[in-house]
Amino acid sequence: MFGRLTIQALKHDWIELLAGASMGLGALFFFILITYLGRWKWLWKEWLTSLDHKKIGIMYMVVSGIMLFKGLIDAVMMRAQQATAFGDSMGYLSASHFQQIFTAHGVTMIFFVGMGLVFGLINFILPLQIGARDVAFPFLNSVSFWLFASGAMFVLVSLVVGVFAGTGWTAYPPLAGLKYNPGVGVDYWLWSIQISGAGSLLSGINFLVTILKMRCPGMTLMRMPVFVWSCLVTMILVIFAFPVLTATIAMLSTDRLIDTHIFTSELGGSPMMYINLFWAWGHPEVYILILPIFGVFSEFVPVFSQKKLFGYTTMVWALVAITFLSFIVWLHHFFTMGAGPNVNAFFGIMTMVIAMPTGVKVFNWLFTMFRGKVLFTTPMLWFLAFVVTFTIGGVTGILMSIPGVDFQVHNSLFLIAHFHSTIIGGVVFGFFAGYTYWFPKFAGFTLNEKWGRYAFWCWFVGFLLAFLPLYLLGFMGVTRRLNHYDVLGWQPLFVVAALGATLVSIGVGCQVIQLMVSIRDKKKNKDKTGDPWNGRTLEWSIASPPPFYNFAIIPTVHKRDPFWEMKKGKGDLYKGHYEEFHMPKNTPLGMYMGAFSFLFGFGMIWYMFWLSILSAIGLLVCLIARLYTKHTEFVVSVEMIKKLESRNS
Repeated sequence: MFGRLTIQALKHDWIELLAGASMGLGALFFFILITYLGRWKWLWKEWLTSLDHKKIGIMYMVVSGIMLFKGLIDAVMMRAQQATAFGDSMGYLSASHFQQIFTAHGVTMIFFVGMGLVFGLINFILPLQIGARDVAFPFLNSVSFWLFASGAMFVLVSLVVGVFAGTGWTAYPPLAGLKYNPGVGVDYWLWSIQISGAGSLLSGINFLVTILKMRCPGMTLMRMPVFVWSCLVTMILVIFAFPVLTATIAMLSTDRLIDTHIFTSELGGSPMMYINLFWAWGHPEVYILILPIFGVFSEFVPVFSQKKLFGYTTMVWALVAITFLSFIVWLHHFFTMGAGPNVNAFFGIMTMVIAMPTGVKVFNWLFTMFRGKVLFTTPMLWFLAFVVTFTIGGVTGILMSIPGVDFQVHNSLFLIAHFHSTIIGGVVFGFFAGYTYWFPKFAGFTLNEKWGRYAFWCWFVGFLLAFLPLYLLGFMGVTRRLNHYDVLGWQPLFVVAALGATLVSIGVGCQVIQLMVSIRDKKKNKDKTGDPWNGRTLEWSIASPPPFYNFAIIPTVHKRDPFWEMKKGKGDLYKGHYEEFHMPKNTPLGMYMGAFSFLFGFGMIWYMFWLSILSAIGLLVCLIARLYTKHTEFVVSVEMIKKLESRNS
């Protein structure tokens, strides 16, 4: 009945037991707190069953924040192991546990931090910037989130029941195959990514339709904010790239479940086919993460430079160029695997070419600042840190685009430093900038600047200390995934890297304090005008936080910066009168589908196929129930609109 789930699956070392106990205590504290406050009904009605894109966006960010905390602990543990595992000392982690940690860290940060933070921002801001009341498919939006949350749960559950993969986050066969990894670790990896990836694909379709079909009157494509453009090209990448990942993981799953030998060298299979397919998704994924962040910078750099964005048209075409080129650079991830000089040369040249439109964007932001009255607020500090770290990552990426250089540094910590310079220095720093800039729109009050600056400096200095030594270690020959070494000259740099990771952890603590202090001081900071930064785009033209319907009257725009023009007395965005309209009703079906998806994956991992069958039936029942629900919307009356608008004015 329980498949291969036995009591042995619950036996762990003291670190894993401590992690499991911490999660249990956290869940217990949350349960007690909500019970004490009497907020279960509020939590269910206002959040868990909500179809409001703004609340779904915030829930994305909350889940990603939890996973960021988990991923940061993984990083600190790895750096502590490498700082202490020298000579006769083997450190405090076993080799197998170290492998699980670096695999879980990669999966957590790419799929459940990077994707979640980006999709959270898009969920909240995109409809507001195009003058829409919601996304095109609100129920699909809820399902997408709960699939994402269910996928994240597998990473956490593996700390308590079974183990996670020790293959690296890419899970290359034959190591990820049944012959060399017969346990449940790789299966946890497979189903966490497969389920969350399905949610990402649904979101891609939803956001693409939203942008193409729900823009307010007058908003042509070339009048859209650059953030909306960045979302548009990102969703094109999602729709073309994620089916490749889904098919690849499905084939690896059949290799493990029914021994199909698609990705083994036996019986005509090919491990290289897996690597090609994985990176055909994997390199567009890098741009799925970073392109929306480019849009974030394009929104607030003009605001804090007190100028128009320099080169709007070139920014748009740079985004389009990056989107196209991102599909023809994937092979640079495995130059060392014998594709041949002609193939390597082509992909090396394409890798150099894709740096050009990226450079165009950086220079456009700098030219926007040039001769502007620059306000060095916290978002601008994050932007300037991005310019430094992302440029370092970009230059080292160009260096590795030369196949001969890549042969020397590919399997070293140099590559790890490069990758983190672009993802942490780009995606995470960019999210923190957007989070700070748009927080008044989320909450109705601004974040404390003093603690924001403390957090920024801890993150920035800590990041440099954590990853600049890895460039040097990579040149010195230190390979990736190394849990023990005997070379005396390496240890000081590992110690510096560990100190940097610790400083980043302090930065996270400062961000928690910043939020608490800001909530305490919100009465002083509250700004109901919705425009604390003197913004330019539509989202700042309504109250903070916005009402559930966003816009009482759908705006009509005539310029690229319509709110800016309206504030200067050059037109009115909201001509007309109040009329009733329809909004989607809350429903728990999205949450139920996420829960059934989790149970389906759990059953497949542990060979409890009866559980998977029952869960599949549950999913089907939820879909049928949604299809045959008669009243999925409610009417927002003119009286309700007047009441809410007078409260927000």
